[in-house]
Amino acid sequence: MDKAFHIFSESHILALFVTFIAMPLVFILRTRFTAARYVIGFVLLSSEVLEQLWKLSAGRWSLSADLPLHLSDLAVLIAIIMTFTNNRALFQFLWYAGIASSFQAIISPDLGPCTFPHPIFFTFFVSHAGVIMACLLFAAKGFRPSLRSLWITALLVNLYAAAVYWVNHLLNSNYLYIMKKPEGGSLLEVLGPWPWYLLSMEGVMLVSFFLLYLPFRSD
Repeated sequence: MDKAFHIFSESHILALFVTFIAMPLVFILRTRFTAARYVIGFVLLSSEVLEQLWKLSAGRWSLSADLPLHLSDLAVLIAIIMTFTNNRALFQFLWYAGIASSFQAIISPDLGPCTFPHPIFFTFFVSHAGVIMACLLFAAKGFRPSLRSLWITALLVNLYAAAVYWVNHLLNSNYLYIMKKPEGGSLLEVLGPWPWYLLSMEGVMLVSFFLLYLPFRSD
C-alpha cells in the first residue's frame, strides 16, 4: 500500500476542507479576542513541540531538514509570539509572509511519507492553518496591514532568503527550496527549472502580497 503523501489526494482535500471551514470561526471569536489568541497560540506551540518531539523520538530529526527555516515554519514561531504578546509589528509581517507562505504550504505540502493518519500530517495542517487563523483573528479585531509594511516584508523575506542560502550550503540542506524543487510534486513545477523558478517565486510572492493588501487598500 502506498503510504506517501500525494497532493490533492482524498486526505489532502479533506484537510483543506476542514481548514477552510474552520477559518470563519475567528470572526465569531473576535468578541473574545484575548482568550481566542491565547488558545490559537497554545495550539500552535503544542503542535510545534509535538512535531519536534515525535521526530526526535523516532530518530528522524536532522539539521538539514528539521530546523524551522522554511518561511512557513518560521511564520509558526512568529505567530506564537504574536498571539501571546499582541504585537502589531509582527502582525504586519505575518499578514503578508505568514498567510502567503502558509497558504502555499497547505495547498502544496512537502510531507513525503507522512500521509493521513501520520502525526506529522496533523501537526503540519494544524500549525499552518493556525497561522492563517491567527492573522484573520487579529484582522477581525481591527489590526490593519499597510502598503509600507508590504514592501518592508518583501525586503525582509529576500534578506532572509539570502541568509538561508548560505545556511543551505553549510548544511547541505534545501530550506526555502532555494537549491532545488521538493520531490513528489509541487506548485513549483509550473514555475520553470532551477534557478529561474526563483525569479518566478519572487513574482508570485509580490502578487500574493498585493492580493492580501487589496481588502485594506481604502482603510
